[in-house]
Amino acid sequence: MENNKPILTIINLRKFFPVTKGVFSKTIGYVKAVDDVSFDLKSQETLGLVGESGCGKTTLGRTILLLLKPSAGEIYFKNSPNLSMLSNKQSKPYRKFMQMIFQDPFSSLNPRMTVGSIVAEALTIHKLAKRKEKWEKVAKILESVGLNPEHIKRFPHEFSGGQRQRIGIARAIAVQPEIIVADEPVSALDVSIQAQIINLLISLQEKMGLSYIFISHDLSLIGYIAHRVAVMYLGKIVEFGKKNEVFSNPLHPYTKALMAAVPLPDPKTRSRKIFLEGDVPSPINPPSGCYFHPRCKYKMAQCSEMTPQFIEINKDHKVSCFLFNADKS
Repeated sequence: MENNKPILTIINLRKFFPVTKGVFSKTIGYVKAVDDVSFDLKSQETLGLVGESGCGKTTLGRTILLLLKPSAGEIYFKNSPNLSMLSNKQSKPYRKFMQMIFQDPFSSLNPRMTVGSIVAEALTIHKLAKRKEKWEKVAKILESVGLNPEHIKRFPHEFSGGQRQRIGIARAIAVQPEIIVADEPVSALDVSIQAQIINLLISLQEKMGLSYIFISHDLSLIGYIAHRVAVMYLGKIVEFGKKNEVFSNPLHPYTKALMAAVPLPDPKTRSRKIFLEGDVPSPINPPSGCYFHPRCKYKMAQCSEMTPQFIEINKDHKVSCFLFNADKS
């Protein structure tokens, strides 16, 4: 995958959820789930989005797809206008190009709909096929994800977890999208099934020219499937770069701690564990300055007073940390 043209551009994206109190639901604060995130996604690229639970990965994915209305920021698909400023009706033509695979393959499927109806729904909404042609397309789509076309009249509860996730993938690719946000698509599956689903996603990427935003807390999985990696902490991206560079030379103290926690397959090799101090701060009342400084052993005076800027250490490897900001000043 060597293509420098971005298919998706995100600029200063924010998603804040109001916190209310009292009979009149007075707003007393905001949960800063996504806080000033910027990056781009290249054509036929897999961008791995990693971080602890609660860091805002899923909210970021849903906001990019406009399942959640952004609080601020810009979203561009190819040469589109700013999607975050469009109404639901205005954004509809762009929605078919960006789809999502959800984490739970059971709760994300309507139990009252047959598999055929679930996959055909998007074709109907976007008027991509007439009745007879539609069911022929659905059968081919099911076959492309490893399901029997005869399953078209069955319901989701009649399938295993891996098969249900294949149905979710079939639904996502039905409208010939160009971008898919995969939100922990294998975390609820057995290990042997996980490998099958990951290989299916890679195969579909090659056949259909798909670009993925792959959300996961499993760094081993990200190391296998991703081309570039974005590390999130408390709603912000703290490190971004090519997979090989981030994995071989993690720069941010938080990234180093995540990498040190990955189990090594060789029992003779001992990894140096890095234990973070304290708990993850509340996104309702995040720390001043660098959000990570209360847990960082390298913290300096300015860490609690100012927010570090993204510094490009080398080509396509950036970090937001005063350890490197100081070097560049």
